[in-house]
Amino acid sequence: MPRTRVGPRSWHLITISAALALSATACARSDTSPPEPAPSTSDVPGRVDIRAGDVDLTISHATATLDSAGNGTLTMVVHNGSGVPDHLDMVATPDGGRGALTGAAKGTGTMTDAGILIPPGGTVTFGGTGPTVRLTHTRGITAGRTLPTNLEFGVARLVHLTAVVTAS
Repeated sequence: MPRTRVGPRSWHLITISAALALSATACARSDTSPPEPAPSTSDVPGRVDIRAGDVDLTISHATATLDSAGNGTLTMVVHNGSGVPDHLDMVATPDGGRGALTGAAKGTGTMTDAGILIPPGGTVTFGGTGPTVRLTHTRGITAGRTLPTNLEFGVARLVHLTAVVTAS
């Protein structure tokens, strides 16, 4: 009975096929998908509380001070009650608006590669001498003088906040 020999080219194809099968299996695993956003409650404009897993974040006194063209700042106080640091890395407003983040010169609220640092057990006040969120050509102000805002954190993930609007 003749023997069939597997040549180097065949081994190469077998190896590539096995590697593709393993990578496809690894990509299909459900435990590698990102976690769901943390649940948040916002009973009052200007405040939201997020409590889930490693997340214990309170955002209060959120106020968008805007001129007639929609330019201004978003001020707020962010308290991280958890034992892990978090970072604010994006602020979005309706119609594709974005807030420009600037970190504090020193101390809490400094800018890192991941965003504005919110230390574990710490509180960061946005505005004044702390970090700032600059808004330009902001749209979407409601009849009740509020501004729907989305904040993206590294740990807390996407947070929906309704800021109170005041005139500058």
